[in-house]
Amino acid sequence: MARPYWSGQFQISLVSFGIQLFPATDAKSEIHFHQLNRKTGERIRHQNVTDGDGSIEKDEIVKGYEYSKGEYVMIEPEDIENIRIPSRQALIVEQFVDRNEIGDEFFERPYFVAPDNPSQAEAFAVVRKAMQSTGKAALGKIAFGGREHLVAIIAPHTDNQLGMMAYTLRYAEELRGASEYFSNIKRVAIDKDQLTLAKELIDRKASSFVPAKYTDDYEAALRAMIEAKIKHAPKPKAVPTPKSAKVINLMDALRKSIGAGTEDRGDPSTKTKSKSGSSARGKKLSFPEPAASPHASKAKPRKAASGRRSA
Repeated sequence: MARPYWSGQFQISLVSFGIQLFPATDAKSEIHFHQLNRKTGERIRHQNVTDGDGSIEKDEIVKGYEYSKGEYVMIEPEDIENIRIPSRQALIVEQFVDRNEIGDEFFERPYFVAPDNPSQAEAFAVVRKAMQSTGKAALGKIAFGGREHLVAIIAPHTDNQLGMMAYTLRYAEELRGASEYFSNIKRVAIDKDQLTLAKELIDRKASSFVPAKYTDDYEAALRAMIEAKIKHAPKPKAVPTPKSAKVINLMDALRKSIGAGTEDRGDPSTKTKSKSGSSARGKKLSFPEPAASPHASKAKPRKAASGRRSA
């Protein structure tokens, strides 16, 4: 089994049990570029240097904080290691909130949450079931990766998966104010007929979400281009951007879109009705099957997300 990214205590008042966090995402892209000298084709290598002293060995490099212009204080690894705050060993639940209270913009990276060992399974299961029944998410903080993260622990809606999910959350101060970007949007009156047609268009395109259906086409095209250059073959032809039909106005565009045919309807067997279509993360959280180990096979499918995005 993979090593946990973080392990510690999950503490609610006097209730405490051990948990482990595992990253719920993998970085699957295998295309990496190096810098080359255009004239010679040789790889450019970078060295660590200081003025007057030339190249510096790795073991001679230490972190430094510039507290004044040109003035630094050295920070040794043990200085950071000796910082002791509760969130390094425990996620202390500060509050429970409704899952749909947390806006999508706050979610950052997903993790799988499991009991630390079999002896912790009972307490884990009881708290998980209570969170599932009440629809609440637990908020607390965990210190890892050089900072303290705000974390939401969320239980699934069903018992298909017996674990829970954790999401690192962005702090409010990290988010830009939306008004700066939305304040110039003109408020307009909504035409009822146009709205009806727009809803119909959405309904025709509605179907169940199948994550495996979506792949990174850009990486595939990039790989094809690289392989063509290696083999000195002609470069793959660029796919032309589809031209949209000319329309007179929004109503005309809506009507033409709806009358375009059944190809826009999606899979009829998985079609969902737009009336029940709101799918906020907090309301409908789905848990993916854990990905197979990248070492289990030479076939390598496509870091979190996630992103928040969902796991």
